Amino acid sequence: MLGDDAELTTAVLAAQDGNETAFRTVYRAVHPRLLGYVRTLVGDPDAEDVASEAWLQIARDLERFSGDADRFRGWAARIARNRALDHIRMRGRRPAIGGDETELTGRAAESDTAGEAIEALATDRTLSLIARLPQDQAEAVVLRVVVGLDAKTAAETLGKRPGAVRTAAHRGLKRLAELLADDAESAGALDAVPHQREPEDRAVTSASVTHTRPRTQKDM
Repeated sequence: MLGDDAELTTAVLAAQDGNETAFRTVYRAVHPRLLGYVRTLVGDPDAEDVASEAWLQIARDLERFSGDADRFRGWAARIARNRALDHIRMRGRRPAIGGDETELTGRAAESDTAGEAIEALATDRTLSLIARLPQDQAEAVVLRVVVGLDAKTAAETLGKRPGAVRTAAHRGLKRLAELLADDAESAGALDAVPHQREPEDRAVTSASVTHTRPRTQKDM
C-alpha cells in the first residue's frame, strides 16, 4: 500500500478544498497503482490516456467524494474501471475474461501459496504477466494487492461478492507464481547464451510520447 493512509486521507480532504498541492500529493500516491490496474484492462498502448480520463473525472467529482484513504482508492478504481470499459466499447473490443463466475464460488484457502508473487507485483514485467491471467483473476489481483483494496471494496468496484473476489485473487496469485517461476527459468536459459556484440556505431534510443495534461495534473 503506497504512502501513509492518514496522510492520504488528509491530502484528499485538503484537495477537496481546492488545494492543488494536496491534489498532486493524492495523484502521486494513487496514480502508479491505478495505472497498473488500467493496464490489465486496456493494455499498455492506451493505459496512460484512459488513466488521464479517469483523473479528469476524479478531479471534477472530488468535492462529492466522502470517506477515508481506503474508500478513496476504491472510488478512484471504480472510476478508472468505468473509463476503461467505455474505452473498450468505443474500440469495439472485449476484455479477455476467462471462465465464468460460477467457478468462483469456492472459498480460498487461508494460507497464501503465492506469497513470493506479491513481492514482485510492482514491476512492469510482473504486470505484463498479470495481463496473461483470466480477466477476473487479473482484476482481483491488481485491486487487492497492487491498488491495496480490501475484499469488500474490491467487490464493490467489480460488482461481485467479496468471497468471489477473494477466490479470484487467490487463484490469480497462485497462477502468477507459476508464471513468475517459468519467466525466471526462461531468463536463466537466455543468460546462458552469449550475447552478440552490437555494431559500435549503432545507437539504441527509446521513443518518448508527450501527453498534454490538464491544469489539475500539471507537474504531478
